[in-house]
Amino acid sequence: MEVVSRTSSRWFHNQRLCDVPARLRAVFTSDHRDAVRRQLLGLAEKDPRITGAAVTGSAADGREDSWSDIDLFFGVAGRVALDAVVADWRDYLYGQLGALHHFDLKVPAGIYRAFLLPSCLEVDLGFTSAEQFGPVGPTFRAVFGEVAQASPVPLPDPGHLIGLAWHHVLHARTCIERHKPWQAEHWISGIRDQTLALACLRLGEPAHYAKGADALPAAVRGGLEDALVRSLELEELRRALRVAATRLLLELSATDAIQARRLEQPIRELADLAEGQPWDDPR
Repeated sequence: MEVVSRTSSRWFHNQRLCDVPARLRAVFTSDHRDAVRRQLLGLAEKDPRITGAAVTGSAADGREDSWSDIDLFFGVAGRVALDAVVADWRDYLYGQLGALHHFDLKVPAGIYRAFLLPSCLEVDLGFTSAEQFGPVGPTFRAVFGEVAQASPVPLPDPGHLIGLAWHHVLHARTCIERHKPWQAEHWISGIRDQTLALACLRLGEPAHYAKGADALPAAVRGGLEDALVRSLELEELRRALRVAATRLLLELSATDAIQARRLEQPIRELADLAEGQPWDDPR
């Protein structure tokens, strides 16, 4: 098997024909992105170690626009070292497409590697074993190969989001009292993020990375605008914290009334919300 692996790797590194200019200096166009995607899918079909390929992300379900990046997911033959395949594709992205940087996101089923090209195009490549090649999210369009049965995609745990939210309230207040304005701003923004995630989860919108935030009702989104920190003055940070905590309490009451009652008092204390003050008037 090692001989086969070395042969496959040697074949891969001989693929030097590049149909796409490697070093475009302007922001990518849709045509450039589509050409890069075709090139990578063509390479995958020729790579004897790749057993399946799929387009994921916005291109898989018709939501792609001029700012969409490339998301591809590959199945790798079971007896081939996954790390070796990932390393070869990394070398190709750097050597043939002029990649500037990459980072990895490791998951139980495999690895995702995100590359930045000189044209500002992001290329996200996922690799998993052939046995696990199948949908791991809501968007998946197979290009070739046998697709495994999809596993249910777990939703975020609302209890965990609630825990992060009260944690951020506590640490925002602590940083204000310690005169650490930049860190306080970080935690206040985090309160807003968790409140949006809870609302997305409650209303059936994607909760990760605020993907569903813009689809939330205006009454939910609009109330959080005042929680944006406008300056690093301590009084401004206190004001933003009061608004963020108020909107959090409102969302908690809609998401989990029991937890809202349990957490209301400490959140009010930390955000300096007056006892009995209406939740829609955080001033």
